[in-house]
Amino acid sequence: MANTTSAPLDLQHQISTMKSQSGATVFDSYQTSLTGRYCSAEMSQLFSQRSRHSTWRKLWLFLAEAEKELGIENISEDALREMREHLMVTDGDFEVARVEEKKRRHDVMAHVHAFGVVAPSAAGIIHYGATSCYVTDNAELMLMKEAMDLLLPKLAKVISNLSNFALKWKSEPTLAYTHLQPAQLITVGKRAAQWAQDLLFDLEAIEHVRSGLQFRGAQGTTGTQASFLEIFSGDDKKCDQLNELLCKKTGFPSCYPVSTQTYTRKVDLIIANAIAGLGASAQKITGDIRHLAAWKEVEEPFEKDQIGSSAMAYKRNPMRSERIYSLARELMSKPASFANTLSDQWMERTLDDSAIRRIDIPEMFLLADAILLSLDNVTSGLVVYPNRVHARVQEELPFMITESIIMRLVAKGESRQEAHEQIRVLSHEAGAQVKNEGKSNDLVDRIRKTGFFEPIWGELDGMLDSKLYTGRSEQIVDKFCGEGGVLEGKLKAYKGYIEKAGVAELSV
Repeated sequence: MANTTSAPLDLQHQISTMKSQSGATVFDSYQTSLTGRYCSAEMSQLFSQRSRHSTWRKLWLFLAEAEKELGIENISEDALREMREHLMVTDGDFEVARVEEKKRRHDVMAHVHAFGVVAPSAAGIIHYGATSCYVTDNAELMLMKEAMDLLLPKLAKVISNLSNFALKWKSEPTLAYTHLQPAQLITVGKRAAQWAQDLLFDLEAIEHVRSGLQFRGAQGTTGTQASFLEIFSGDDKKCDQLNELLCKKTGFPSCYPVSTQTYTRKVDLIIANAIAGLGASAQKITGDIRHLAAWKEVEEPFEKDQIGSSAMAYKRNPMRSERIYSLARELMSKPASFANTLSDQWMERTLDDSAIRRIDIPEMFLLADAILLSLDNVTSGLVVYPNRVHARVQEELPFMITESIIMRLVAKGESRQEAHEQIRVLSHEAGAQVKNEGKSNDLVDRIRKTGFFEPIWGELDGMLDSKLYTGRSEQIVDKFCGEGGVLEGKLKAYKGYIEKAGVAELSV
């Protein structure tokens, strides 16, 4: 069953809800392809204007509640009630804020005004003692925490997909590649286990960042809490209690010990490094799949009516893997942007962090979400062509057995150096025949006709079993992916999600 909660927003719904007074639709203005084509409805909604500004209202309510609990008498129950009744920003509220912002050129104050219109008893105490970053920074921390909570189970699902695939194909010999040249054999499952391990590192990195995330809280204009110290008549303890209450209401363990006008932008960079690591892993995995598809060994899902090329009807282009690869490239660029923002925050803060973070923070999570949806789709339906895999192994296997031949000859009393030279000469001759004449690899036949190798002629047929050359690939997969293995413990927290989730459907 498809996981419909991960499907992109319905286009008709977008058209019906985004018409302007002039009659224009989504087709008449630029729309990001992330929300229109690639990411999930829940991630798109999380970073919507309604979500962002409704979070601001929650923060204003929490501040007022905490201040009242700490003895601020001019905050009435009517004020709190009206605030609670209007936490969700309506279309009408957005229009009030739009008009106000055009006059004031300040989005926070525009929304303070709009909130006060619908909660008139609270109009005089909304934002009491706070600076703009009380709502902007704290809201961003809340949204990023929730975004990571959306990403982590999806990432766990992809790891689970690869684990199942690795176990299924743990014994299937395949060519390994070093320098993109055929190397000692592994198994199809062993390669997938490596992919899963990279993603596990990403899961652990994001979990670590998520668990260490703290709140900015109510710190005042330059992080000294001077305004709140004044509100509480110099009572130091109440300033600490205020932040303790805010953390409790928002679900954060604590506030960052030191803030300026903002929480340090180092936090954004730390998060970006963890999220971008997922992009690097995704690009590595889908790059491998693209190569395997070119060699016709492994393919991503390809639907019955899917078109691979508008001109070449026979083609089965790996479009899903190419999409992931492309989105990952953009995701991997984000840490540099966040690093530049951090390094350019002069003294206690400059506003040149604002516009770029409005773009970078949502895009980072939308990109990661889109990548995971497509990775889930790909890894849930990978197709292996064992006969093709076997045929390619057989093309190279004569070269793979040469090390064993040398060792067996030495065991029978021959010189290792002489055995190496004899093998080298014959291997180059066979390789030249393959490359220059397009013929098959006849190295084994050449060995059978060369007297130096007579001591091991009787062993050659037995040496051509490819399963002899995969080492401990099967056991490695079992230890990592199998029952009682590494992944079982790591994915335990996400077991319920994984069991309920279907394959993520892609809109296009």
